[in-house]
Amino acid sequence: MGYPSLAACVADLEQHGRLVRITEEVDPYLEMAAIQMRVYDAGGPALFFENIKGSEFPAVANLFGTLERSKFMFRDSLDHVKRLVDVKMDPTAVLKNPMKYLGSSAVAMGALPWKKKFNAPILYGKTQISKLPQIVNWPMDGGAFVTMPQVYTEDINQPGIMKSNLGMYRIQLSGNDYIKDQEIGLHYQLHRGIGVHQQKANALGKPLKVSIFVGGPPSHPLSAVMPLPEGLSEMIFAGALGNRRFRYFYDKEGFCISADADFVITGTVYPNENKPEGPFGDHIGYYSLTHPFPLMRVHNVYHKKDAIWSFTVVGRPPQEDTSFGHLIHEITGSAIPKEINGLKAVHAVDPAGVHPLLFAIGRESYTPYQQVDRPQEILTIANQVLGKNQLSLAKYLFIAAGEDNPQLDIHNIAGFFTHMFERIDLSRDLHFQTNTTIDTLDYSGDGLNAGSKVIFAAAGTKKRSLATTLPSDLNLPRPFNQAKLALPGVVVVDGAAFTDYANEIKVLAAWTEAAKDVNWEGIQLIVLADDAEFTAAREDNFVWVTFTKSNPAYDIYGIGSFTRFKHWGCDGPLIIDARRKPHHAPDLIKDAAVERKIDRFFTKGAALGHLDV
Repeated sequence: MGYPSLAACVADLEQHGRLVRITEEVDPYLEMAAIQMRVYDAGGPALFFENIKGSEFPAVANLFGTLERSKFMFRDSLDHVKRLVDVKMDPTAVLKNPMKYLGSSAVAMGALPWKKKFNAPILYGKTQISKLPQIVNWPMDGGAFVTMPQVYTEDINQPGIMKSNLGMYRIQLSGNDYIKDQEIGLHYQLHRGIGVHQQKANALGKPLKVSIFVGGPPSHPLSAVMPLPEGLSEMIFAGALGNRRFRYFYDKEGFCISADADFVITGTVYPNENKPEGPFGDHIGYYSLTHPFPLMRVHNVYHKKDAIWSFTVVGRPPQEDTSFGHLIHEITGSAIPKEINGLKAVHAVDPAGVHPLLFAIGRESYTPYQQVDRPQEILTIANQVLGKNQLSLAKYLFIAAGEDNPQLDIHNIAGFFTHMFERIDLSRDLHFQTNTTIDTLDYSGDGLNAGSKVIFAAAGTKKRSLATTLPSDLNLPRPFNQAKLALPGVVVVDGAAFTDYANEIKVLAAWTEAAKDVNWEGIQLIVLADDAEFTAAREDNFVWVTFTKSNPAYDIYGIGSFTRFKHWGCDGPLIIDARRKPHHAPDLIKDAAVERKIDRFFTKGAALGHLDV
């Protein structure tokens, strides 16, 4: 029947052996995060921390740590919600199969938000920001952060819950220049819903009211991260998924309050009022650095009786947000492809940090009356993909024509690259977008939010066979001469460290000229890396290094390269320089002392001693 609260979810998971309590005191500085990451890596249970140093409130983590556990939590509603999303994406589906969708309208109507009177468990007490669990995940983080928030705002021109936005944007609780218990930091990008709301409030010179919900039924945080189709409110989705209408009311200051949340932080964001936010260890595998972001002046911190704080840890994938992604795909299925005509499938590659790398399959039917062995329609599809919601944050898009291989799988990294490199014409099939916007979290570009993109498009019959072993006569010129085969047709080479672009352009011009004499048969891509052995050891390492540490317009070279009528291409293998650059953000590295310290939780007889870690 769905959970009325986070506490009910915790009790249910514990009853079914899917949650473990940790009664020993834990330090919110690095320890809690380190425990959560180790348990997640082992495919372990949800975690309930009863005794957190410096806070009276307990916390839960790893709720969504496995797809199987997520499906268990939503076992009563998942199928109905899938159909509801189907109907919103394609209303004609009801006409095609009315019996299948018979209950969808009832589900949606039964999920409408429910405005309550001014009384709810959330009004049990008030606290201060500094008394919340001050969880710090990574050694260089700028302070404590809320990592599982539901950030609620309304359109100042169209107030009310049905035009509101509920999103998951990180919240900095402490550190930097924030005044203790009075100010916190919000990190979000302007194209997100909250950014649109802030722009409208700024235009009127008025503060934006913000409510931050933490905890509540697990359907609530999931709704905050869902890429929902146009016209489907996060609150309706939360009600449908949770089998419980989203209950809310407005406090005496006019802030929307989630009646079922465990905590609600209310506050205002004034026009052009920013403070430094960060650093923060982020999902791309590096730190987001310190930049000015909106400041929120705290009004109230409400909490219910026996409130439970909810948190997660983000870092280089896979992490719990990876499992979030699996659940989202389980629910939405082919939602995005239905929004772009001719798109059959699209996948943000999680091991590459999600946004840097996209795989897509499109329809190629520009000239059905004749066979043309080159990309046509998939190029127009690619441009639509790069303009769609969060897909627009991608740097590298590899798109293939589905007709060439009906079994092509966008989730098979090695198989997809093999298909592409067997068919692509490197002199013709690369298309760059320069001096454009990229993900705020990606520091491979030439400034915050600034960088470039490239489309790799392949259509037609197989043109070549790819090398599956290094050629015995592969004699590479210095300074890049230590080679490893990462994937069929893909070689990783290490050598000299990167200095600066002015010097490296000269070095690589000389190297590519000398490399013309090398036998590159079966090789289509050369990746320059700081550590070829690490990069080539696993495909996860390969995509993470290659696509997070490079800026296409700056870092793509080629053997026999040319620019003709504004088009860049190469006759020999393509080169991606994925070495660390001086402007890159630091990698996320765990604290070795903390890792040793938490071993006590995993020894025989301890709370987590039964896990295979």
